[in-house]
Amino acid sequence: MNQTNQTWVTEFLLLGLFDDPQTQVLLFVLFLGVYLATVLGSLILIYLVLTDSQLQTPMYFFLCNLSVADLCFSTNIVPQAMVHMLTRKKVISFMGCAAQLFLFLIFGATQCALLAVMSYDRYLAICDPMHYPIIMTRRMCGFLALGCWVSGFLISLVDTTFTLRLPFQGDNKIAHFFCEAPALLAVASADTQNSQMVIFLMGVVILLAPVSLILASYSSIIVTVVRMKTTSGRLKAFSTCGSHLLVVILFYGTAIISYMTPKSSKEQVKLVSVFYAVINPMLNPLIYSLRNKDVKRAFRNATSRGKPCRL
Repeated sequence: MNQTNQTWVTEFLLLGLFDDPQTQVLLFVLFLGVYLATVLGSLILIYLVLTDSQLQTPMYFFLCNLSVADLCFSTNIVPQAMVHMLTRKKVISFMGCAAQLFLFLIFGATQCALLAVMSYDRYLAICDPMHYPIIMTRRMCGFLALGCWVSGFLISLVDTTFTLRLPFQGDNKIAHFFCEAPALLAVASADTQNSQMVIFLMGVVILLAPVSLILASYSSIIVTVVRMKTTSGRLKAFSTCGSHLLVVILFYGTAIISYMTPKSSKEQVKLVSVFYAVINPMLNPLIYSLRNKDVKRAFRNATSRGKPCRL
């Protein structure tokens, strides 16, 4: 059939992760548990940072922004994926798909930028503690956080534009459980080489560039920590930075596989995307709170008093 005779796509069919009904039910239970843990963990962390005076520091300010991005990121994807697991017709409208793609990229790119800024914050705190209060002022923290959100918006705008500008005619079956740029390009009715190149370049900007900054920051941190004379100082520094590095490895590693390795199979991309789109937003608050004495102290104080902590 000629392309001119094909109808324009008004809705997409999301094929999901698996076809087996029993597996779908198990996935629904898993996704539900992960999503509830994400919402609860993120909201608790945001509440503690906003209400506990001892958490009014740059590190927790950026962590609060990361929790907001995690919460929005997960809410944009997981609830709809769960609904599709319980229905036979896994349909999403073209505009709904476009909105999901745009929001997914905003919150995902913002997370990338925030993780890089948080590594810079840890670098200053450990490697240059004398100048840390002078550099990381409230104004600077606000400027950096705003820059992260603006960069997320711009990256999303470019990627979404170069994805949706393509014609979608005939085939509307997306081999994925949500609307993601590589999956949408696979069903486009035109040459996608230019769009793939733009998305790859945006990936370099928002994935490889922050990873380079993070690696440079932590290389300096490791050298500084090794030179510390006190064992307690080393343990505290490694504990703080270890949780951040774990988040970085999980998020960037899986995202790079999807966006920077074009030869990845559809099945591989789907499974990998579960980690950065579903699992990682749940792990962020858990990793930071379980490994952080300040957060655990603030939580104990909030629960024991039964009322918000005063600034």
